[in-house]
Amino acid sequence: MTKKRLDGMILLLLGAALFLLHGSALEVASPFSMLDFKAVYYGARCLVQHGDPYKAIEVLRVYRADAVKLPADPKRDFLFKQVASECINPPTTLFFLTPMAVLPFGPAHILWIALTAGGLILAAILIWDVGAGFAPLLSGVLIGFLLANSEIVFMVGNTAGIVISLCVVAVWCFLKDRFVSVGILCLAVSLAIKPHDAGLVWLYFLLAGSVHRKRALQTLLVTAVLSVPAILWISIAAPNWMRELHSNLLTSSAHGAINDPALATTGQYALNMVISLQSAISVFRDDPRIYNSVSYLLCAPLLLVWVFITLRFRSSPARAWLALAAIAALTMLPTYHRSHDAKLLLLTVPACAMLWAEGGRIARFALLINTAAFVLTGDIPWMLLTGLIDKLHIPTTGISGQILTAIWVFPTPLTLLVMSVFYLWTYVRRCSTLPLPQPPQSRLGAEYPEGQTHTSVPSRDLPWN
Repeated sequence: MTKKRLDGMILLLLGAALFLLHGSALEVASPFSMLDFKAVYYGARCLVQHGDPYKAIEVLRVYRADAVKLPADPKRDFLFKQVASECINPPTTLFFLTPMAVLPFGPAHILWIALTAGGLILAAILIWDVGAGFAPLLSGVLIGFLLANSEIVFMVGNTAGIVISLCVVAVWCFLKDRFVSVGILCLAVSLAIKPHDAGLVWLYFLLAGSVHRKRALQTLLVTAVLSVPAILWISIAAPNWMRELHSNLLTSSAHGAINDPALATTGQYALNMVISLQSAISVFRDDPRIYNSVSYLLCAPLLLVWVFITLRFRSSPARAWLALAAIAALTMLPTYHRSHDAKLLLLTVPACAMLWAEGGRIARFALLINTAAFVLTGDIPWMLLTGLIDKLHIPTTGISGQILTAIWVFPTPLTLLVMSVFYLWTYVRRCSTLPLPQPPQSRLGAEYPEGQTHTSVPSRDLPWN
């Protein structure tokens, strides 16, 4: 291992250590501790007890049966009623949580924390393995920073931590052509729990053709197999679950509700805020028909170009990482996502490292946009930024005031939009003109002899593989 690789790995491990220490402290001290995990845990526990997890009154009954064993905490109980009693998770999520739901909450949430933390750290190491072939130090800085600022997903126990970890592991398995069956299972579980996080990543492999399409179809088959028992079970316990789930989704996203992307919701620009494009557009017109339509109109052309290029050009490792970087940022924009979902931006690090290794203005902009996105989706920077925003007196009337509000209060979706456009432009440009170097030999799976790096051959002389 070269000195730069060693330094990069040390930075990554330092970020992981901060993630574990700070996340553990917040999980113990915060009133929001394990709030998102409670939503799925008690929903699954209700299902195990043959109740209807999509009826708030039945989930609250199960929660109160456990809560009587705990010290009274009005704030904790109020938060649970606001979030966890209106289940908005698909049946497959509850089905996968049933093994934990038979355990008491204490052991169950410790196991969940271990899976979340271990999964994110493993995913980070695998992505660093790819990026380190081009820029080990840069990759270590970016990934270590992302890990060190992932405390909220640790603290609230959202399923995004595990879903994104499984998705990233699957991408590594497919592109490295190693442990493919593990990758298929990981991506299938990821799709079943949170399809709006992993769906477009799966779509890339479907569109890329050849062996990638085969793996995408195998993943879809495994997802269907895993989903059938979940749907059958929920249909018996809750015959009207589809209507009830739809009603819960509407309630949670109503004007002023907890999942409303607009300014009307309480704590919108606080930690773990909504980062979809609707949140910025709502500043100008707080009408779901307007901000949803504008978001779709902005994102649809980007997605169509991405689909066309992916179908048009033969896949290669370098092209794959550029495509995944573009879609990882774009995934966050058209539909409901919070900052913990942005850990999917791990998939942008290999593309950033490849461009950085080439040098030039594009490399500098890649680093700038990745840094901005990682900072604005990071928990610690946002803690500091919210304090600054609260002290500002930004006018909300007039077009200038609305623009300032969108920039100051919702910079994250705007940055993600720029990021998706940049990586899409780079993907299109490199597919049609210049080749990129392929990843060199690494410890976890490789393409070059030991000790040889991509910098030993000019990138213009390397063909696409």
